[in-house]
Amino acid sequence: MPKKKYTPEKIIGMLREAELVVNQGQTVAQACRKIGVSEQTYYKWRKEYGGMGLEQAKRLRELEKENVQLRKLVANLSLDNQILKEASLGNF
Repeated sequence: MPKKKYTPEKIIGMLREAELVVNQGQTVAQACRKIGVSEQTYYKWRKEYGGMGLEQAKRLRELEKENVQLRKLVANLSLDNQILKEASLGNF
């Protein structure tokens, strides 16, 4: 999986910049050109990060990291459990 190009903090900053451009009377297309993304990306980001502040974005990133760690832990425990069940049945 390729690395993401923008961090949530950068995305929020770019969205705020685009909002300023739109509030000055320019179109969304012009704002997207100014921040260097497509309109589709802009709307996707706005849907995901629209009302979020920088602190919330940092917390989201921390929670995502924690979620990955917990998923790995559950996978390892499930594997250990399956191995113990097979060993207790004598199927080794």
